[in-house]
Amino acid sequence: MSVRRFRTTLAVLTGLAVVALSGCGGDDTAEPGSGNSSPGVSRTVTVFAAASLTESFTTIGKDFEAANPGVKVTFSFAGSSALATQINQGAPADVFASAAPTNMKVVTDAGNGDGTPTTFVKNQLVIAVPKGNPNGVTGLSDLTKPDAKVALCAEQVPCGAAAKKALDAARVKLTPVTLEQDVKAALSKVKLGEVDASLVYRTDAKAATADVDGIEFPESAGAINDYPIIVLKDAPNKTAAQAFIAYVLSDTGKSVLTAAGFQAP
Repeated sequence: MSVRRFRTTLAVLTGLAVVALSGCGGDDTAEPGSGNSSPGVSRTVTVFAAASLTESFTTIGKDFEAANPGVKVTFSFAGSSALATQINQGAPADVFASAAPTNMKVVTDAGNGDGTPTTFVKNQLVIAVPKGNPNGVTGLSDLTKPDAKVALCAEQVPCGAAAKKALDAARVKLTPVTLEQDVKAALSKVKLGEVDASLVYRTDAKAATADVDGIEFPESAGAINDYPIIVLKDAPNKTAAQAFIAYVLSDTGKSVLTAAGFQAP
């Protein structure tokens, strides 16, 4: 075979190989957050999220994995203030979802956010009491009785800051028997029978309806928390982080959050 003919044959074979490889590629037109796989989404995406998002984000994480084969979502749920501290100390994470703008600001002011946070839901407090409401609690004033044992979140935690705002609005002074570092810990005190009541988010009381009742009170309307979410500056997997947030903001993600009792932003 001549050199010229060999080169021509090689060029043709190379062209065919490129076409074949292109045909094996995925559908790059799929949009993040849709029911289809998002282009370039793989590996692990690590999400730091407020404790009150535990149930809804766990569901969303499983749905996101199903929609994006090859990606794994891992969560760290805790009080937003603790998560913000961990992020600013260098803990590796891709996404931060806070239960209040104040704790998000701690992260963004330190330069650890990528872009501008997006508020994706709101949440409101209720009074959590043991199932059946044995003490007949109807409002905040019932928690001031001498023998009433109440658990609150610490003030640096979003649920604690919201509780203080609601109590101040109602001009009610409480002396809690314990201050907890996240809303799940405060709720567990009621579930275990260690306290008579606790101020927790509506979503947390709803998730624990087998053990507690959530009593609505009017002052909570003035202490509603915004929940912001952001991709972190040093995210090890920014592509998946962006896709996860898009999924949270999608109609599918919103339906999960609404079903859990969150309010639209």
